[in-house]
Amino acid sequence: MTEPRDEAVGDHMASGPLDEAVGDEMQSGPRAVAVGEDLHSGPRYEPVPDDVLPEQHLSAIEAVLMVVDEPVPATDLASILGLPTGQVLELLAELAADYRGERGSRARGFELREVAGGWRVYSAPVHADVVGRFVLDGQTARLTQASLETLAVIAYRQPVSRGRIAAIRGVNVDGVVRTLVARGLIEEAGHDEEGGAMRYRTSPYFLERMGLSSLEDLPPLAPYLPEMGALDDVDGELR
Repeated sequence: MTEPRDEAVGDHMASGPLDEAVGDEMQSGPRAVAVGEDLHSGPRYEPVPDDVLPEQHLSAIEAVLMVVDEPVPATDLASILGLPTGQVLELLAELAADYRGERGSRARGFELREVAGGWRVYSAPVHADVVGRFVLDGQTARLTQASLETLAVIAYRQPVSRGRIAAIRGVNVDGVVRTLVARGLIEEAGHDEEGGAMRYRTSPYFLERMGLSSLEDLPPLAPYLPEMGALDDVDGELR
């Protein structure tokens, strides 16, 4: 004798909504789960194309971080890569953890930090002493012959424009002037009133490095340099 309860359970198993849902799932295949999806709360951002691997995104982010000179916001990286900002933040966190040695690899000599609303690669604090010695050694490295000649022209003819320096030396001096500025030996001295070209002069650090109290202590080399009045035409062509 069949109990009414058994019949009800049998009918539900045969044609109930649960069976229909299972049948639909079997026909349409398993539901794709988005990258980063929480099964309880749903995806936190839209999925990316299947033909793009996470490693490619990590490499692309690294490439950008290697060329920036200031922290870059995650939103900018997301715009460049065409990814949701949430996913870029997760990728950045993954890179930072990898650099710290938390993903099975050795800890690197640099780290990825979020600073001032952006992300940038910095040298690891543990190596601060080594990096400091390297920077100081670079500041005391010897100047090239081209740098010494350019510095001599500026010292004796300051303030002077790059065009006039080039006219005296007979070569382009843009790169050398940038080096001297970076080393702190020369500085900008305003624009030329006639042509508007930037002029340069020696800095207090130059006097310190040369052991001079003032420019008046320079050896009398100026008389051996060409008169600047004779170079005005050439200067105009090089501006």
